Amino acid sequence: MRRGRLLIALAIAAVGLITWWSSREVNPITGETQHIALSPEQEIVLGLQSAPQMAAEFGGLHPDESVQRDIQSVGQRLVESSAARQSPYQFRFAVLADAETVNAFALPGGPIFITRALLERLENEAQLAGVLGHEIGHVIGRHSAEQIAKSQLAQSLITAVGVAASGDAGQGGAQAAQIAGVVAQMVQMKYGREDELQSDSLGVDIMSEAGFDPRAMQRVMQILAEASGGARAPEFMSSHPDPGNRQALIQSAIERKFPQGVPANLSLGRTIQM
Repeated sequence: MRRGRLLIALAIAAVGLITWWSSREVNPITGETQHIALSPEQEIVLGLQSAPQMAAEFGGLHPDESVQRDIQSVGQRLVESSAARQSPYQFRFAVLADAETVNAFALPGGPIFITRALLERLENEAQLAGVLGHEIGHVIGRHSAEQIAKSQLAQSLITAVGVAASGDAGQGGAQAAQIAGVVAQMVQMKYGREDELQSDSLGVDIMSEAGFDPRAMQRVMQILAEASGGARAPEFMSSHPDPGNRQALIQSAIERKFPQGVPANLSLGRTIQM
């Protein structure tokens, strides 16, 4: 019986690994080889289907149409001025009514949201461009599709461990499956942090190519740190790197893009008024 369980477990794990490995493709924008679970068309459909529910969870859309137009204008400027315009994604930008949650996020395929709570803390268009550019980076980096592929692989391995250990005496089998789940979760957290850092670097490129001073992203990190009030989990167990560490990476990205210094024609844009 145990040998049969092991063979079944090995088969499940093998199928998961083969499926994951065969999903390799090169991202035409970033040049990165990734394991991707969805086609661009599937990403777009998933994003469009998910957008209403996600908006509802944050109180729906902000009712002020002028605020929505301003966000859409900055967002489209970023897309049209950067490599994002070469992608097949349907970028849409919207402000959510939530005045308590300081957040911004992107869905697969292009829908991008920022909460009123975060927007009210931003001081100028360049800071807004930093936030939206970061989220555009998640979309063109195909991070959601990549995370789905990793999640599918992790689930296959967890299932395989559970099958193999299902007949063990006592709590051994349950403990083995639980440990496998924790390890898989931590692996995905690590990749989540890498996605955040890549999006910061892409955000520097995207906002500066649209004419915004990328140093404004440093202030965004300060705003996020202030908004947390020091109440955050250790970075190792968080999918979002500590803003202080991200500031260092953003500074490095700025120096790589502008080794002679940030050009004087890049601006902070208009002051944000809510």
